[in-house]
Amino acid sequence: MFTRPFVFIITFIVPLVSLNSKNLDITTSEGIAKVERKIQCSLKDGEHTIFWWHGKAYGRRMGMSDKLLFLVEGMNIRNCATVYDKDGNYGWRIISREILLYKDKNTGEVLREWKNPYTNEVVEVMHVANDPVNQRPMYGFDRNGNVKKFPGDIMNGKWWYNVTVPLYYTNVLSGDYQKYIGGTYRATEMFNFFGDLDSLLDENKNTADVQVGWARHSDWLPWMQMSGREGIIYMHTAGQKINSYDELSEIMKAEIKQNYPKYNKPPPLDDNRKNETSWTVFKKTMDKRGGPEPLKREFPH
Repeated sequence: MFTRPFVFIITFIVPLVSLNSKNLDITTSEGIAKVERKIQCSLKDGEHTIFWWHGKAYGRRMGMSDKLLFLVEGMNIRNCATVYDKDGNYGWRIISREILLYKDKNTGEVLREWKNPYTNEVVEVMHVANDPVNQRPMYGFDRNGNVKKFPGDIMNGKWWYNVTVPLYYTNVLSGDYQKYIGGTYRATEMFNFFGDLDSLLDENKNTADVQVGWARHSDWLPWMQMSGREGIIYMHTAGQKINSYDELSEIMKAEIKQNYPKYNKPPPLDDNRKNETSWTVFKKTMDKRGGPEPLKREFPH
């Protein structure tokens, strides 16, 4: 779903749910950990699950109307591994990789080049292909050591909640003086999750039926070559956890087959590599090409 790793980290709050013999016991740390895991992936170690989403990306600058820049379509393919803490408490972690495609706003075709409407320059498009996007181990306890509570709201057999993730950290594309001149990366990721209560609590089902909404606003993407211009890009999408790889769009499957063949499955369960973002991937790609192009010096007339 992303330039930042598409991993949903959930903080649990609020209500109680009636239980019966076939339901996970969400009053226990193991029960709530398994509910959390079912939302994200599968209770069965190594079983693949996929989130798929699509929507639009807009640009915003002061004194101008917002511009529809391109369409976006993403997928995250993942599996989960069971872990235990030093006290033997049940936990789990996500191991995944993800793609976000930028597509022509009129035709829906995958972009290879794009005319930047703010600079009128034609630039090379660099899609998101992050491998890996892994998550630290998660358990059924909060930071204070208390058993987590069920998230969000429940009504008429449905559950829903949202997560907002502000991001602010050193930009890997900056030099050694970012403390003095900026050089930080700022974004906000906003998730809405929805699903039916039966599939979530049923202990006989390895995974839950989940729908997701994802919105994001951030600094300009580096391949847009905005050179520090004021403004932001924001994306608004929706999607769901799908049943199989075959349910991905034909465009996504064709792109994976042609350009990202390893993305038809997640990394192995023992993967402990450092996570990638679109910024780190961009830097590595440019470094392989010999580094960034020099900035053109301009003089007043």
